Amino acid sequence: MRGLLGRLVLSHLFVAVVGAAATFLLVRLLAPQMFDQEMQAMGGGMGRGLGLREQFASAVDSALLVGVVVGVLAAGALGAVAAYRLTRPLAALAATTRRLAAGEYAVAVPAPGTAELDDLADSVRALARALHETELRRTRLLGEVTHEMRTPLTVLDGFLEGMIDGVVPADPPTLAQLSAETRRLRRLADDLSALSRAEEGRIELHVVEADLTAVVKAATERLRPQAEDAGVQLRTPGGPSVRAWIDPDRIGQVVTNLVGNALRATPAGGRVEVDVQRHGAEGIVQVSDTGVGLAAEDLERIFERFYRAPRRSAATGETGEAAEAAETGEAAADTGSGIGLTIARRLAEAHGGRLTADSAGPGEGAVFTLTLPLRG
Repeated sequence: MRGLLGRLVLSHLFVAVVGAAATFLLVRLLAPQMFDQEMQAMGGGMGRGLGLREQFASAVDSALLVGVVVGVLAAGALGAVAAYRLTRPLAALAATTRRLAAGEYAVAVPAPGTAELDDLADSVRALARALHETELRRTRLLGEVTHEMRTPLTVLDGFLEGMIDGVVPADPPTLAQLSAETRRLRRLADDLSALSRAEEGRIELHVVEADLTAVVKAATERLRPQAEDAGVQLRTPGGPSVRAWIDPDRIGQVVTNLVGNALRATPAGGRVEVDVQRHGAEGIVQVSDTGVGLAAEDLERIFERFYRAPRRSAATGETGEAAEAAETGEAAADTGSGIGLTIARRLAEAHGGRLTADSAGPGEGAVFTLTLPLRG
């Protein structure tokens, strides 16, 4: 019998039978001896005592048998009621999970009424919310990927048709624009492929002992032209060497993503600082900016797949339409598809480290901290 209901009933019956059997044996062994002691104390005759002893033993046996049968039946009935009361809410939760698996994320989860099962119901509710948010992000991803692909494909299609019709000349500027749109599509495909590998834990690391400070500085310096174009001060790490067992290319990728985001979030005249320190057995890389900052509820969500913080003006910190009206060419806090930070955190975790974000609030800038173990 594999069902929980049947097992609970059998467990009650087993306990009742064991208890009844133990009671029967003890009473059957001790009652005659105690009866003999009482008869001797009363000075009863031997022959008369034997007859009474047999009658007493027979009466005890009959009473015990009746008690055992009644006890087992009562235990079975109570066990069935208790088991039913326990399995009924479990069956309801099971039905709820099946509906969740079918995509009904708004289904109501019943409250069983016991502390342990209420905790289980709360976990199912949390699962439903997580699944619903994941489905929303998946749907948004499809729309974003479609939008990202449609623009370069439209440009490519328009120019190619114009070139075929002889309207658009096949000169170097036109071909350069076609090449740029092709690279844009390739970057999108590469980002999606990297995200897939990161989510599946298939990140390949080529770990060597390297100077973490030099790796971070080199990755930061590659973005100096972007900082100069945006009018943002960029300070690279200048501290002592910090030796660590890392994959230099992957850590460079993480730093490039963090510094690039900081530059896009910082208005002209702002500042982005990159620092590398050693703290015990860990290397700490911090990227701080004086940009638009992050709300408290976004500090963890920005690392989720395809999540983008509300659009804010780098100049004013305002959100929504006001942000778009206030912007004067600078990028908002996050103009990508929300993939970069997810990949960056997965790369940090693949190194045995972690990546966190902190901010005093919108308009107060943000600090991203990459923590890496120094030993492999």
